[in-house]
Amino acid sequence: MQVRAGGRWRQARWAGVVAAAVTMLLVVTGCGSAGGSSGAQTGPITAVDPYGGDLAKEGTPKKGGTLILGADRESVTFDPTVQNTNMAQNAVFDSLLKLSADGKVEPFIATGMATSDNGTTWTMTLTPNVRFSDGTAYDANAVIVNTQRHIDKATSPAHTYAAMIASMQAVDPLTVRFTLKSPLASFPIVFAQSGFNGTLGMIISPAALQQWGKDIGTHPVGAGPFTLTSWVRDSKMTLARNPDYWQQGMPYLDGLEFRPLPDTETRTSSTQNGDIDLAFAAYNQELVRGLNNSNLQVYYGPGNSGEYLFFNFTKAPFDDRSMREAIIRALDMNALSASQYNNRLTTATSLFDRSSPYHDQAASDLWPTFDQAKAKELVAAYRAKGGNPDFTFKTTTSRQPFAEFVQAQMAAIGIKVDVKTYDLAQYSSAVVQSGDFQLSTTVAPLDNPFPGAQRLVGTGGSGNFGKYSNPDVDKWLADAAVTSDDAQRTKDYQQVEDQVNKDLAVVWISRAYLATITKKDVKGIDRYLSRDMFYGTTWLDR
Repeated sequence: MQVRAGGRWRQARWAGVVAAAVTMLLVVTGCGSAGGSSGAQTGPITAVDPYGGDLAKEGTPKKGGTLILGADRESVTFDPTVQNTNMAQNAVFDSLLKLSADGKVEPFIATGMATSDNGTTWTMTLTPNVRFSDGTAYDANAVIVNTQRHIDKATSPAHTYAAMIASMQAVDPLTVRFTLKSPLASFPIVFAQSGFNGTLGMIISPAALQQWGKDIGTHPVGAGPFTLTSWVRDSKMTLARNPDYWQQGMPYLDGLEFRPLPDTETRTSSTQNGDIDLAFAAYNQELVRGLNNSNLQVYYGPGNSGEYLFFNFTKAPFDDRSMREAIIRALDMNALSASQYNNRLTTATSLFDRSSPYHDQAASDLWPTFDQAKAKELVAAYRAKGGNPDFTFKTTTSRQPFAEFVQAQMAAIGIKVDVKTYDLAQYSSAVVQSGDFQLSTTVAPLDNPFPGAQRLVGTGGSGNFGKYSNPDVDKWLADAAVTSDDAQRTKDYQQVEDQVNKDLAVVWISRAYLATITKKDVKGIDRYLSRDMFYGTTWLDR
């Protein structure tokens, strides 16, 4: 994969849902009825401007104003070596590289990245005269210092990728040479991902790192379009325009104000009544209401992977494949759509969406269909050999209705389910990341298969919280990452998709509902499917 400069990042966006963006672990689902017009639509939700607006057609940007944004949780930190979801990170840091709508890597602060030996040695070139907001030079040394932090910190979400590096060299102030331990054709992608998924592309001022040390997460200094000016946790975070931003004439806004709005109804009503300008929507109900409101603009793409249930492969009863099949066959997706998803469930039956070149219809054909009678047989057989099929279902408080639906469906096949719910922050750390569950929930929209697929279904993957493991899957994932042959890469990922469904690694529920919903006068949206935005182009038509 070669990434070469082709001028300034394009201003026009093209539509179409394909595998791109960054993955992000979020706990989402739809519940309740949709509000909106009497002409509300039904059926699966399809893509609407998934990567943002057509910037070239939105008119001449106006300068000034503060954009008020509503997030679904409070951020933990700005430190890219710490796992967390922070929608303001890109505003402070920007990224070395970016992913285009067709999943390819494009220049951004880095003007290019190329290999001369089929993926072992990579040379990155940087835009000249870029400075961090504290005046420090954005140079090869800064890139090396930041990458080394991910190498040194085993818990960094980007450690897996950084650990592939054997050595780094500053060839000159604007050129970095990376030598890998083995060839990796997809290496540039790791400099273009979102912070949650693990990225090497968010660079902090080395001077700030030296000054603040472990406190850098609350004193971030980057080269992005905005600088952090205040942060009152659980209230608001404010950012001001960076007057020395490297993209001339940008940003257009004077500032950003992020408000944590973890309660879905509060966030939805704040969007509907205009209290905020932009909402990072996470739930089906938010998306449906946004689509039904003619005063709002929606940006959404279902992407790959999506919403699913985790089996814990290390604990009974889901260390037994027959019990995993029983759960899948017990869930009536039509009833789920009607009761929880406003009759707009975008069903998923495989790792990759049917629009993806990596999807194999054979994988979907392998997926068990709703069959209560068969599910009861599997449960009875499990009991007959001494197993206890009853289990505890853990999820977030916002998913209580969904949990009750699962509980009722399991009761119909003779399984008793205890439900335990947690607030979002506690759930992420005490349940999912700790592995303290039997069955649990998540949504992880998949960006490019590398490294997203490895993260979700590879042995030891940072998002593989259920501890699923298959050596053949690991082999195909490794080969897909290394090969420069597109046909072989496609074959590898299709084999991964097939095997994951044969093993019943997870319970596919639906594609994701991660959307950006704005007032009509918010322009210049530039986003990934994960909702992560690049804020330099955003402006207010007021």
